[in-house]
Parts: sequence; C-alpha cells; structure tokens
Amino acid sequence: FHAAGYNVAHLDNNNTKKERKAILKWFKETPNAILTSVSILTTGFDEPTVESIILNRATKSLTLYYQMIGRGSRILKNKDSFLVVDLGNNFHRFGPWGSDLDWHKIFRSPDFYLDSLLNDEELESNFKYEMPQDLREKFANSDEVYFDITETYIESVRRGESSKTVLAKSIEQHAKICIENSEDVYDALALAKLIGEDIDFRIHRYTKCISKCTFNFIEWLREDYRKKLNSFIRVNFDEVFEEIHGFAPKE
Repeated sequence: FHAAGYNVAHLDNNNTKKERKAILKWFKETPNAILTSVSILTTGFDEPTVESIILNRATKSLTLYYQMIGRGSRILKNKDSFLVVDLGNNFHRFGPWGSDLDWHKIFRSPDFYLDSLLNDEELESNFKYEMPQDLREKFANSDEVYFDITETYIESVRRGESSKTVLAKSIEQHAKICIENSEDVYDALALAKLIGEDIDFRIHRYTKCISKCTFNFIEWLREDYRKKLNSFIRVNFDEVFEEIHGFAPKE
C-alpha cells in the first residue's frame, strides 16, 4: 500500500495505548485511509464509516469471521453497503456473512463442526479458473475457453489411456482458441503468451490428479507445456484454421 501511494497505517499489540488512540483518530479523520491490523481490531473497535474489509488470512473461528466482517456492517445515510475482499477462502468455508446458521448445534458439538470445515486444498479443488475480462475479450470468437483437467483425467483413466493424454488434449484446446482468434500464426503465438495463468492452473490441477509432485517436476511441466503449445500452433495452424473457418488463412 505504501509503494502504491496510499495513506496506510498499521496497528497491533506492540502499540501503546496512546499510539493506538492516535492511529484510530488518524484513521477516522483521514479520507480513504487504510488501516492494517493483526487481531486487535476484531473486538472493541467501532468505526461506522469503514467501506472495505480485507481478510488477509484463513481462520477456523466462525466467531472471528463474523467479528472481522462486522467492522464494516454499520449502515449510515450515505452508506448502505460495504466491500469484503476475502483472501483466505473464509466465505467458502463458512458461507455468506449473515446467512442462517444453527448456532445451538454448533455450540453443542463444536469439535464436530470444526472437523466438518474444509481446508484450503479441499476448497480450492472445486475452484474454476476464469480469464480476466480484458483477456477474455481477446478470445471473443471462442464460445468456451475453459477446459476441465480433472474430468478429462477421470475419463482418460476409465479408457485406460496414459495420463499424458490429458495435457495433450489441453494443449490442443489451448491451441484451438488461440488460432480461433488469430489471423495468422504470429497472432496465435502472441495469444499463447497471454494465457500463462490458465496454463499454470491446469498444470496444478493435473499434478493433483496424478499424485503429489516435486517442485522441479512441476516447473518442468510448465515449461514443457508452453514449448509443446507453441510447437503445436506452428505445425498445425493452417489445418486448424481451415477446420474452424472453412477456408485457408491468407498467405
């Protein structure tokens, strides 16, 4: 935040009572101020004008989850909503803030409730990669750009195919959407350079399917995938272009 030029201060239990009072006064009076904290602002803090809450880590405490988001929930004449940025998968773990919960059941069996909470790895296994809007616009000619690695892996196993066919099919699909949105091979190769996040997401999913892999193997897979994608585009551009459009690309 400092590097980006924002007004920001930090508060934790190392601050004296006097420093805390001064920092909170600064936060209240400074327009668009940002205040970072470790635990200390979850209770005993009331600043109705808070517009955004950023949860920077995961918690397994439902009470803490409600307390943290509650810092921004006060309604004012000129404030009827607030923004929550959840970087710890807490929304997926506990559900929407303010949703109906059986508190009696939770307090009767707290250990059972805690054991039922999914960890980050389990939660993220259900996530789906979505291209950022500005990147998706570069693939406007494609109705669908998503490729389900997990489902493709399951189907390949059922057919008795090698797990390597999963990445081969993924590369073919990536090449198709790059060619589909290009006029020549150079355009397609340029688009292939922009989908690094999607490639890394697919490699991550793939390594989860085949078992835990070493860091070096994962890095090799990422590099090898990119090389094979570029090679596939160069070798098959004309053929794939004609299959898609019904005519050959211009010379």
